[in-house]
Amino acid sequence: MPTYERSIRIDAPLEEVWDFHSRVSGLEAVTPPWLNLRAEAVMGPDGERDPDILEEDAEISMSIRPFGVGPRVHWTSVILERDSRPGRAYFSDEMVHGPFATWVHTHSFFADGEQTVLRDKIEYALPGGRLGETVAPFSRVGFEGMFLDRHRRTRRALE
Repeated sequence: MPTYERSIRIDAPLEEVWDFHSRVSGLEAVTPPWLNLRAEAVMGPDGERDPDILEEDAEISMSIRPFGVGPRVHWTSVILERDSRPGRAYFSDEMVHGPFATWVHTHSFFADGEQTVLRDKIEYALPGGRLGETVAPFSRVGFEGMFLDRHRRTRRALE
């Protein structure tokens, strides 16, 4: 399965970076505006609407309309795992409905003094079977631009 990884060092303590990324507002803040993201609904693990923190088993229904062109693309992600320990934290979300055949995004955070290293790892498969497998290497170009922008926005929000 193809993977994409990107890391950044942020001049902010782990606790701040972790808290920022644990909320839908953090997702909205780092998503490039050209994607036109809309968080349609957020459901906590106990059925609570719009929880403050995205806990394990929380479900997020979103849509995007890149560059304002075409119909909105809808997807639903579920937080699979979430763990925070001294000096490190992570959570993984899985797209359970949406444009990718497979999409698991692991957000890892590591303390380095008063700084934090943020690592995004995406394991994905495009739709279309063999055709999707053939074009998957080219998806890196889109991921690179999007995550470069996300990381810049994270820095701007937290530094």
